[in-house]
Amino acid sequence: MIIYNVTIKIDDSIHNEWIKWMQEEHIPELMQTGLFTESKLCRLLEQDDSEGPTYAAQYFCKSLEEYNEYITKYAPSMREKGFVRFGNKFIAFRTVMEIIS
Repeated sequence: MIIYNVTIKIDDSIHNEWIKWMQEEHIPELMQTGLFTESKLCRLLEQDDSEGPTYAAQYFCKSLEEYNEYITKYAPSMREKGFVRFGNKFIAFRTVMEIIS
């Protein structure tokens, strides 16, 4: 199993709108690709929130091939929607992990 992890620091000015967008639009759209089996949105604790809170969105898929299909077919447009809506009021970095046990 593969975890696609996106860590995002959100500007306070968009915090509530971003949470709503993630829960009602972005995560459901990503799950509708059929490539992921589960998703979680987590807030990081014990972080310096002076510049806004930090979240980790985790998406689980069965194989690296499914992850790569998402990255090739869907990721560019999904990322663009976030930039169009929120501009430079967030920063994100992505990691891919394999579940060992």
